[in-house]
Amino acid sequence: MTLVTDTAMVMAAGLGKRMRPLTASQPKPLVRVAGRALIDHALDRLRDAGVARAVVNVHYLADALEAHVLGRDAPAVTISDERDALLETGGGMVRAHAAGLLPDPFYCVNADSIWLDGPRNAFIDLSKHWDAERMDALLLLVPHSRARNFAGAGDFTMDPAGRLKRRLSGRVAPYIYTGIQLVGHRLLREPPARAFSTNVLWNRAIEEGRLFGTVFTGEWLEVGEPRHVAATEAYLAGG
Repeated sequence: MTLVTDTAMVMAAGLGKRMRPLTASQPKPLVRVAGRALIDHALDRLRDAGVARAVVNVHYLADALEAHVLGRDAPAVTISDERDALLETGGGMVRAHAAGLLPDPFYCVNADSIWLDGPRNAFIDLSKHWDAERMDALLLLVPHSRARNFAGAGDFTMDPAGRLKRRLSGRVAPYIYTGIQLVGHRLLREPPARAFSTNVLWNRAIEEGRLFGTVFTGEWLEVGEPRHVAATEAYLAGG
């Protein structure tokens, strides 16, 4: 199985408020876990999977983050500059798309995602199930049993065809979004102005029956708060 694209966008422009005080003087993607910056864990996985290009958006303490990622050999990094305004996840993708940096489709990865591949790597999992005729985006999901450091109620339910719906209020949903997805340009059409969350685009895709998911075959670790750093390091040390 080959990858459907050679490019990923790595979302790295956020303020990292939940990770304070570790982000008081550094952007969250540079917080170190197991001896590596968080963003390097994601970029290493992209490199190992054969993804050749990474578009990294920057905003908070952008100079430090830009200098760090441009020092890598692989994947080849291009910066999507958001120093002028924080655009959130949806707005960040739209800006990079408007600048001609993203092919159709492209992978999108949160800079703080840490995962351990299963029988197939994350990007093969997505490529294997991608169908541009039916899908605007394909989200990589994990069940609660393979989500470490996660204490929430879950994000999505999924029908037998893979179509996603939001968790109902007050209910537990079986699947958690890993921060990794495969996105078609159709998802980005007619976006709201400036800053907005990808959730706006996903909600439209859900209404149109075009938001899909596939279950990751590996393990995923949330690293959203300072206390998750030590827990993640302990888990990774155990193999």
